Amino acid sequence: MSEKSYLLAIDNGTQSVRALLFDLDGNLVGKGKVPLEAYYSKQPGWAEQDPEYYWASLGEACRRLWASVDIDRRQVRGVSLTTQRGTLINVDEQGQPLRPAILWLDQRQAEVRGRIKGPWGWLFRVARLEPTVDHFRAQAEVNWVAQHQPELWARTHKVLLLSGFLSHRLCGRFVDSVACQVAYLPFDYKGLRWAAPRDWKWQAMPVRPQQLPELYKPGAELGRITAEASRHTGIPEGLPLIAAGADKACEVLGAGGVEPSVACLSYGTTATINTTRRQYLETIPLIPPYPAAIPDHFNTEVMIYRGFWMVSWFKQEFGLREMQRAQELGVEPEALFDELVNSVPPGSMGLMLQPYWSPGIREPGLEAKGSIIGFGDVHTRAHLYRAILEGLAYALRQGKEQIERRSGTAITRLRVSGGGSQSDAAMQLTADIFGLPAERPHVYETSGLGAAIDCAVGLGLHPDFTTAIGAMTRVGRVFEPDPQARRTYERLYREVYLGMYRQLRPLYRKIREITGYPA
Repeated sequence: MSEKSYLLAIDNGTQSVRALLFDLDGNLVGKGKVPLEAYYSKQPGWAEQDPEYYWASLGEACRRLWASVDIDRRQVRGVSLTTQRGTLINVDEQGQPLRPAILWLDQRQAEVRGRIKGPWGWLFRVARLEPTVDHFRAQAEVNWVAQHQPELWARTHKVLLLSGFLSHRLCGRFVDSVACQVAYLPFDYKGLRWAAPRDWKWQAMPVRPQQLPELYKPGAELGRITAEASRHTGIPEGLPLIAAGADKACEVLGAGGVEPSVACLSYGTTATINTTRRQYLETIPLIPPYPAAIPDHFNTEVMIYRGFWMVSWFKQEFGLREMQRAQELGVEPEALFDELVNSVPPGSMGLMLQPYWSPGIREPGLEAKGSIIGFGDVHTRAHLYRAILEGLAYALRQGKEQIERRSGTAITRLRVSGGGSQSDAAMQLTADIFGLPAERPHVYETSGLGAAIDCAVGLGLHPDFTTAIGAMTRVGRVFEPDPQARRTYERLYREVYLGMYRQLRPLYRKIREITGYPA
């Protein structure tokens, strides 16, 4: 094909929505970005947002993109969509929202009523897995809505994730990608489809099969851009909408981390470590791997909830000086925060941080809390900032070792993406703590690039995923481990970090018993 072809990827994250234009070589040729108010909270622990706000922001991001590029829109061959995970929206027959979206950050819990019946219930009791199943039931947003807003639940025609809601707005069909189904819904993670009729999840929540969208594999056509969506976004009417995946799945694909020996670290609001494989593998029993953005593949993910949110918290609470100086100097704040990190030696002079700022499910458990130990009078906010970055890297290294033990596959390379990957200091200490080269992809927008790869393969612009990944992804800068720093980190990780949770767990349980937090 002689004329240039482009792919439009829409990435609706927690902090912003971006409309991204890529060519078939994986180059980002245009970008429209609209910052988002992440959520609003009517009650402590709630995190909600108006679904129409997402749709309006998506339209504005597209308009900003078109204003920034000088291309014939007929050269755009297709559209793909990736979004934040686990954000739930109840809609009526026309796809109109019945209530605010409940975000993945929301901490409300439903009441757990009764036990799971039949063989499943017996199995969970014998295997002592009832607490894990009850946690699932308590966290399921659909249970809370059905219990607290029964009239609204009765009017719910479809239960959609943000990806499904925006797909409906773009193509007029209640459809979604298999690779977007990371949520408390009756999804069969092993079979990569909605759960079978006898699956225990149908007992655990009030959702019925007809309330769920039709699922398609990554690369399949979901529909065509409607006239109404075209007017709103400027995307040409009739353009194919191609299934992609959730933001983390697309990030792994866009980083090129598709071999089991390559681990993809995401330094985003939630920090994760992922590998991609054909086989279903539970790194932690009963915690499933998630669907990959490649059809019939899985991402073995270990997650640090609110991972780089902790970095944002530090900047907000203690980083005003750097933020103001950066504005005065006309530079990115990250450059000055890197100076802060580099002013402190590896190991932060003994300041050790365990990044469990939110409770987990099993490892860590429901009682988990964050901790910082080793304070002395030499420590400053610079030590604290470095300790946060080191703590996240320690936790992700622990995740790497869990994946290796369960899979029997050694991880030999790291690809690091997400907002935190823009920090050279964070990249270097990651290489030092893991003892492996840390590779930064050639573009920052790896989630959007992953969605574009799905689009390219689905449209036949690249013949298969191997070819598309080879053509559209590549490594930018590589950070090699420093031998001296690596020795320091190895001892701190082995002799201190790995014992922290086990030693502090009884104290966390006492804190929870006395204060009631976390609930």
